[in-house]
Amino acid sequence: MNILIRNATILTMDSEELVKGNIGIEKDRIAFIGNKPETFEADYEIEAEEHLAMPGLVNAHTHSAMSLLRNYADDIPFWEWLTEKVWPIEEKMNDKDVYWGTMISIAEMFRSGTTAYADMYFHSEETAKASCEAGIRCSVAKGLIGSSEEDEKLFADTRGIHRDWNGAGDGIITVMAGPHAPYTCDPGFLHKVMDLCAELRMPLHIHLSESEKEVEESIKKFGKSPIAHVHALGLFQHHTLAAHCVHLVPGDISLLKEGGVHVAHNPLSNLKLGNGTAPVTEMHQAGINLSIGTDSSCSNNNLNLFEEMKMASLLAKGRTADSTVLSAFETLKMATINGYKALNLDESLGKLKAGSKADLILIDMNQPHWYPHQNLKSSLVYSSQGSDVSTVIVNGKIVMEKRELKTIDLQRVKYESDKIVDRIY
Repeated sequence: MNILIRNATILTMDSEELVKGNIGIEKDRIAFIGNKPETFEADYEIEAEEHLAMPGLVNAHTHSAMSLLRNYADDIPFWEWLTEKVWPIEEKMNDKDVYWGTMISIAEMFRSGTTAYADMYFHSEETAKASCEAGIRCSVAKGLIGSSEEDEKLFADTRGIHRDWNGAGDGIITVMAGPHAPYTCDPGFLHKVMDLCAELRMPLHIHLSESEKEVEESIKKFGKSPIAHVHALGLFQHHTLAAHCVHLVPGDISLLKEGGVHVAHNPLSNLKLGNGTAPVTEMHQAGINLSIGTDSSCSNNNLNLFEEMKMASLLAKGRTADSTVLSAFETLKMATINGYKALNLDESLGKLKAGSKADLILIDMNQPHWYPHQNLKSSLVYSSQGSDVSTVIVNGKIVMEKRELKTIDLQRVKYESDKIVDRIY
């Protein structure tokens, strides 16, 4: 279907400049930005006066089905939260629970402008299925926990997900390997994961240096930080998306840069779990590709990237006592261009220009907190709300228009989620 978006204020992310004009979409690609060519015939038109158009946002790290654990186990220490609350309740969850938990998260992500996300969880085929049905880009990873003596079933599951889902939904589903963390995967197991990545030419998604205790125990056990440990094993030879990277020791940033690691910064989750603040400015200055994630609804407790962008920028300024670091535009890059790079997706994503994939959002600027219209990039990061997003297009398909979800039966999703929670709790 050919879509014409008329009279939008456009932030292409190809530069900091904003332009006023039209956007033409032909099938899954942007046909033009600016004046409509006479040869372009629209099947559907969207009036975007008083709206800002920009690339869709990327949630570079989450566990989407954990929406079912939202507001559960709050205000307790991180390791107690993980081992005594989260893991036990997850043992009660089945594949259908993951499907419906993922669906409620996708609805929330659409409502706040997210068009792509990286997920790590179990029953990942259900995450892929829900994402494909809803029409959101998803880099799905089955969470892998094990030792070198582990049987091959875990790896067979990942092979199966890769075979059945990689490239599904006209390319919106991609698959990563998902070793949970160095403290849950021993060196022999991580070598098996790397062999799998080499076999399938597959990126990987891992938690690294999230908590102080994790780093201390790694140094005690291996004589190295988690980052130095996996670097020595050769993990960074593969495209690596590393979540958190909060507690870094001297030399870690150089190893991340050397390994071409893509870091997913999760500011609100890190704060809520008492895990501190990541050295984002130092990583940014080193040239590391920084993206933004929410982590799960159990540790955040929502998936709103507008909140994450504001917090990321303010934390960087507060941590360094320098109000000039991580500007609004640099933060927007983290949530768009850098996020797509982190997910190892099509290089045309993250910018609005002719020929690029048509993943974009329209944001209603006719709200009190947008006035006066002085610096719209600043408004996006420091003033706007996820609820300002009115329309979402992924791969050239309208998945939400005027806040109405087009691919998700929200009432059914809420009903099923309530039933699951009644059972597992």
